[in-house]
Amino acid sequence: MSEFAPFPTTPDGSAARRPTVVVLTAPGTAPPTNTAALERHAELVFTDAAGLPAALPGASVLFVWDFFSTALRDAWVHADALEWVHVAAAGVDSLLFDGLRDSGVTVTNAQGAFDGPIAEFVLASVLAHDKQLHQSRRLQDRAVWRHREVQRSAGRRALVVGTGGIGRATARLLRAVGIEVRGAGRTGRDDDPDLGLVVPSAELADHVGWADHVVLIAPLTAATRGLVDARVLARMKPTAHLVNVGRGALLDEPALVTALRTGTIAAASLDVFTEEPLPADHPFWRLENVQVSAHMSGDVVGWRDTLAQQFEDNLLRWCAGTGLRNVVDKQVGYVRSS
Repeated sequence: MSEFAPFPTTPDGSAARRPTVVVLTAPGTAPPTNTAALERHAELVFTDAAGLPAALPGASVLFVWDFFSTALRDAWVHADALEWVHVAAAGVDSLLFDGLRDSGVTVTNAQGAFDGPIAEFVLASVLAHDKQLHQSRRLQDRAVWRHREVQRSAGRRALVVGTGGIGRATARLLRAVGIEVRGAGRTGRDDDPDLGLVVPSAELADHVGWADHVVLIAPLTAATRGLVDARVLARMKPTAHLVNVGRGALLDEPALVTALRTGTIAAASLDVFTEEPLPADHPFWRLENVQVSAHMSGDVVGWRDTLAQQFEDNLLRWCAGTGLRNVVDKQVGYVRSS
């Protein structure tokens, strides 16, 4: 955790010396829902990417409300007083660049905000596949009555690639319906409290053949980019189902299209893509064994309120000089597990 010198406070608990917080928003996007509360503790400067170079000089804090913005990289030379950047997203791959990594600026993220929602989305995707719910919808659209036998989910196997908070929440939910779970992470171990056996993600090809469902929840880093490639797909079961709720670039999308067309694997449920929005001419739209959703697995009703409150809580800690929560290890690109 990073430590900051505390600001003096007034009797109502607000900071006596008010830091300047730049709030980076996307054009047309509503500001954080707790703006009035934040203004009790800081001077807020709202800007979009185009205005960031002019807004940064003298600012101590940058709140990246435009979740996937890369604007700080281009405006970095103007960050003359910046001490802390908070991004309202779990992944920080869009934010990080060499200058920020090598600086003394602390980076925090929205770890924890999406654990439960994304875990529920994964469970729903697994059950929908096993129970052929998508196929039933397509048959209903054509008024076709076709009896089938569906798969029992209890007793099936899931390999969860990513051992952070979201992966752990997912493992717990999958286990709750009787699915056997293993994990894949940066380092292997055999006694993880949530995932049990964890295999090294670098050896993924040697282990994916065990699973009926392969779930991608890893952060996007240099080590995980393209992790699921043609070699890994070729080692999966022909009946396997791939779920990606991490980042599109975790997998080789052209190789996945080929694997789905040739029957190398059975199906995929994809919430994230290398290019978003997914282009209208992309093959994923037309493959019947692919389920597409619009990067929404964690976006439950009230999710923006949760993100705004998370930053407010950390701002209070920063003003008080106490350790920030969710400090990202900038060299690896995620919050290390305690």
